Amino acid sequence: MENFRTIKESGSYEIDIKKSRFICHLKRTETEEDANAFIEAIKKEHWKANHNCSAYIMGERYDIQRAHDDGEPSGTAGVPMLEILKKRQLNNVTAVVTRYFGGTKLGAGGLIRAYGGVVNEALSSIGIVERLLHQYMTVTVSYPQSGRLENQLRQSDYRLQDIHYTDTVSFECVIALEKMDAFVLDIKEWTSDQGKIVYGQKAWIEVPIEE
Repeated sequence: MENFRTIKESGSYEIDIKKSRFICHLKRTETEEDANAFIEAIKKEHWKANHNCSAYIMGERYDIQRAHDDGEPSGTAGVPMLEILKKRQLNNVTAVVTRYFGGTKLGAGGLIRAYGGVVNEALSSIGIVERLLHQYMTVTVSYPQSGRLENQLRQSDYRLQDIHYTDTVSFECVIALEKMDAFVLDIKEWTSDQGKIVYGQKAWIEVPIEE
């Protein structure tokens, strides 16, 4: 994956509905082993709770999706939780909702609204980011060429990370993958094809999503 949405950070969020406590726990998880370990940790922490329902989604094609009702009526907990993760277009996320029963039954519709609702509110409270895969690239030029190149980079949409001065001048840039071809063409134009381009490591950059 080059780009995908996920939660800003791990966290929890709690609401009360008819005296029942619903606590949503969220965590980034990249494998089913990570997800299951998180679910078991929450179950161990809240072992006195009536239910610890869970849902997670992950995979390059969002193809690993699981939902568990943990004793609630079938389809009233895990599935609505998963549907919220899908609706918010998230990936690599596990949600566990702990319920401490307050004595009043909510019915199937009430449970669906409660479990989906607490996940949705938790996501809004914790925040969502888009993870964008970028490429570190270094462009090295002679001193006479460096002034023009620096001006062009600063006026462009490309991210100029750092400048290193030795016997030459090197510009360290961080470029979104979809802009790499355009970046190379621009560098060739701005340096009259005299700039030396070196490809570095790839890195994820996270951008907050306002919803």
